[in-house]
Amino acid sequence: MQALRRGRWALLTALLLSLPGSAQDRIASCKACHGSDGNSTTALVPSLAGQPKLFLENQMILFREELRRSSVMTPLLQGIKDPEIIQLADHFSRLPAKPVAGSPPDKDLSEKGKALGQKLRCNVCHLSSYHGQKQMPRLAGQREDYLAAEMVAYRDGKRSGGDTIMAAALYGVKDDEIRALAHFLAHLR
Repeated sequence: MQALRRGRWALLTALLLSLPGSAQDRIASCKACHGSDGNSTTALVPSLAGQPKLFLENQMILFREELRRSSVMTPLLQGIKDPEIIQLADHFSRLPAKPVAGSPPDKDLSEKGKALGQKLRCNVCHLSSYHGQKQMPRLAGQREDYLAAEMVAYRDGKRSGGDTIMAAALYGVKDDEIRALAHFLAHLR
């Protein structure tokens, strides 16, 4: 299964790299994974719609400079110039974030996640609405699987280009607590 997934991503990356390099072409390639409207329907792929512009710019620069590594994103952003990054970030930041389709929230799990978010003071950087600001991402309504995977990667020191504050904030947080926090955040609007 893992080999099939890697093969699929390698094929998609090769296809996307063959596209001409204008901002509109890059937007089209972004939509292939991040959703036609910037709201991802693909497992472990984040939604870009409604993210703060500065956050998106920073992440693309981190990928381009190989400070944040991804077998898909790094090649796609290799050689991209700052003005095009600004255009892409502006485009996706202006799209409305939409809820991820799926099952309704589990009340007990959401309450546990909400309490953990308050305990960890996530609302200080990501705002009380969890809509993010400046270089801090929007967490509200993000894919649950993506949130959980990224939090585990931060906690375990496996996320490149990451913020040391996030690694410290999640230090010692148990897997079931991360699942609860991801569930709570994914169901926020």
